[in-house]
Amino acid sequence: QVQMVESGGGVVQAGDSLRLACSPSDRTFGPYASGWFRQFPGKEREFVARIRRNGGATTYAESVKGRFTISRDRATNTIYLQMNNLKVEDTAVYYCGAVLGEGVNWNYWGQGTQVTVSS
Repeated sequence: QVQMVESGGGVVQAGDSLRLACSPSDRTFGPYASGWFRQFPGKEREFVARIRRNGGATTYAESVKGRFTISRDRATNTIYLQMNNLKVEDTAVYYCGAVLGEGVNWNYWGQGTQVTVSS
């Protein structure tokens, strides 16, 4: 089973920026789309952003539109989540995921990386 490997979490102050990165353990893995989810303590994992492999179309949750940007480096098969103007309420564990098609479950996940935003 392919694993998604995340990096880049940390502790920052409100208003700061942070960039997360994610690559599949198998660099030849080519899912339909890759993306980011986050999970707050005691809550379900929620969608943040995704990028389609073909064409690069992106989708964002309303809560991060205009502040977060998802992108992909095709050469290294790495996706990034650039997070600007971070807010305390963005504090969560961020997970990288991948999906093989539209309307199916996201079955490939990373271990998660903690992002903490202090006031």
